[in-house]
Amino acid sequence: MTVQYDLVIFDWDGTLMDSADKIVRCFQAAGRDCGLLTLQDEVIRRTIGLGVTEALTRLLPESDQAARAAVAARYREHFLNLNHTAMPLFPGVTQGLRDLHARGYRLAVATGKSRQGLEAAFAVSGLADLFCVSRCADETRSKPDPLMLTQILAATGVSANRALMVGDTSYDIEMAARAGIPSVAVTYGVHDHGELLVHGPVACFDAFPDFCAWLS
Repeated sequence: MTVQYDLVIFDWDGTLMDSADKIVRCFQAAGRDCGLLTLQDEVIRRTIGLGVTEALTRLLPESDQAARAAVAARYREHFLNLNHTAMPLFPGVTQGLRDLHARGYRLAVATGKSRQGLEAAFAVSGLADLFCVSRCADETRSKPDPLMLTQILAATGVSANRALMVGDTSYDIEMAARAGIPSVAVTYGVHDHGELLVHGPVACFDAFPDFCAWLS
């Protein structure tokens, strides 16, 4: 019998929205703007889910803090204003979230995006009204640190065993494990099945509607 959860916490990029291509292109454009060699697609994809600062620490380990800050600023400019790569929601996400909300689940977002980036995504998707709380990497600590999850629990008054984290990266699943929250992994994002299983999700799904059916 499936556990009845009170709160379902979603990662955003790679879990609800197919934004990986835009993230990659914006990091590459930012690097070029700052006179750096082009960062490889797969290397960037490995950092999706982290905050921008933490991602650039991994992407540019030889650069100093000032250089990484310059790339971060250009990345945000490209992502928010200059790059228009489409970022569709994954199939079934809109209806699935609305159904979960209608059935009484409280929904939240825990994301590596900035607050400005998440608000822009909310506006494009039209889903903001479904979420009771959200936390972004520039407001707290980046994944896989569990702080953003413990803050969400505190804000909602939900205990860890009554919450569920849903994400597409090992950072999401590790964060949930460190917070004592059960997790579900989805395989259509940026990390593969084997990586997602390392930190012990309770289930793993290849499509968002499959997750919603399981939760039912």
